[in-house]
Amino acid sequence: MDLSRRRFVQTALLVAAGAGVTAACGGSDSSSGTKDGKELTLWYWGGGLSDKVVADAKKQFTDVTLKSSIIGGTFKQKLLTTMNGRSFVPDITGIKGEDIASFLPNASRFIDLNTLGADKIASEYLDWKLKQGQTQDGKQIGFPIDIGPTAMYYREDMFAKAGLPTDPAKVAAEIATWEDYFAIGAEIQKAYPKAFLLNNMTAVFDMSLGQGSKRMIDEDNKFIGDQDHVRTCWDLAVKLYESGADAKINDESLKAAVADGSVATQLGAAWMALDVKDMAPDTAGKWRVAPLPGGPSNMGGSFLALPKECRNPEVAFEIIKWLLSPENQGRGFQDAALFPSAPAAYELPALTEGDPFFGGQKTIEVFGPAAEKVPAFYEAPANAAVAVPFYNELTSIESKGKKPDDAWKDAVEQAKQIGKQQGVS
Repeated sequence: MDLSRRRFVQTALLVAAGAGVTAACGGSDSSSGTKDGKELTLWYWGGGLSDKVVADAKKQFTDVTLKSSIIGGTFKQKLLTTMNGRSFVPDITGIKGEDIASFLPNASRFIDLNTLGADKIASEYLDWKLKQGQTQDGKQIGFPIDIGPTAMYYREDMFAKAGLPTDPAKVAAEIATWEDYFAIGAEIQKAYPKAFLLNNMTAVFDMSLGQGSKRMIDEDNKFIGDQDHVRTCWDLAVKLYESGADAKINDESLKAAVADGSVATQLGAAWMALDVKDMAPDTAGKWRVAPLPGGPSNMGGSFLALPKECRNPEVAFEIIKWLLSPENQGRGFQDAALFPSAPAAYELPALTEGDPFFGGQKTIEVFGPAAEKVPAFYEAPANAAVAVPFYNELTSIESKGKKPDDAWKDAVEQAKQIGKQQGVS
């Protein structure tokens, strides 16, 4: 299986920590590109935009020549290299969701999209996602390409044999909280003694932390990873582990586990549907989707931005608006599983059709409402790096049998040290 976006996001956290996290774009530079450039370059990564929509954009804007490049490897590092060198900087660039916070301290290296009219169309896009691309003083640096509303994927046939509700609406009603979710683990294992409820603890930690409005660092750049909102999520993850319903899978063996029914549920974003289909094609028709226990959260979702060197900002932003219109976001969902950041797209046929893999279920009925209820949150530039010890220590519990309280203390201590190195108080 190719590296999935879920694995990619998890890996990105580790890369961020090792790389020192905060994106350095050199000193501030008030100079902008020319105003009437006739050739514009667009950088994105494979799957970051719909290739078909990009191709059509080249035909749509005939007054300029739009040249697109799919950048392989470490996209963020390559973008930083060009920006620091101030040569070959793309006029329009993608920024991955896990990287946007690290670029915001260097907002002066980008054009405030509100000066080009982003604020006039902001109401068409999800407010919490727009805020992720904003500086604290309101400059819109990134305009959202997509989002990753989360849900619970579950095996309908396994739920039936375990005597659990199977209809998504009934599952939503009866498995609404984390306590409800953990309780069904025992029922699953009575019916399937060799099966588990979920692949690992970090999924619970990740999802539950995303259900709140706070992360590891607050708006005053103070470390808050040792506070109750994080400890509560940690304890939920530990509860899964101690229940015996944790499969403790943190590698590519997940593919076999999903395919052979060793795990009955998966927690993840809308784009995880492609992962499940890829991992377990023979289980088509047996999966369903229900709201995430405990409430909605988000995982992933990226942005488009205009570096200061952009040679024609007005036209470049018109291209962004066109690429990310609700209609074209619907096409992006079909072509590249990019879940729209514009709610108007949720009513398009591309999203409202039933999915045979999920028994004909219209999964937008779960993901659409979740997308609109994701709580806004503040993500500090160093948040990703500071969070890494928590994920590593949870894995140590599973792989080495480390005591949860010892792992918590070590995670907090390591996170504080990383935070200090990043200027977090």
